[in-house]
Amino acid sequence: MSKVITLRLSEEEYKLIHKKADIEFRPISNYITSVVLRNIEESSNVDAVEMAQINNDPILQKKLKAGYKDAKSMKGKYVGLPCPRAK
Repeated sequence: MSKVITLRLSEEEYKLIHKKADIEFRPISNYITSVVLRNIEESSNVDAVEMAQINNDPILQKKLKAGYKDAKSMKGKYVGLPCPRAK
């Protein structure tokens, strides 16, 4: 179900967003949604350089493997957002 939000923009921000949306033949709301979702997607992924650094760091690899093993066996305490398995 769609949700409605209120977004406060300066006149300059509105004009810039409106211009970009017009170039892509999109309504402003659709343009804003697509830009935000694209930003979330890009910031959630590791780029090739970062992945190479991760793969070439033996100490980090050892810690990641140990953490994965602990998580898989439910060893340790979950810190952060609510545990997906906790119910």
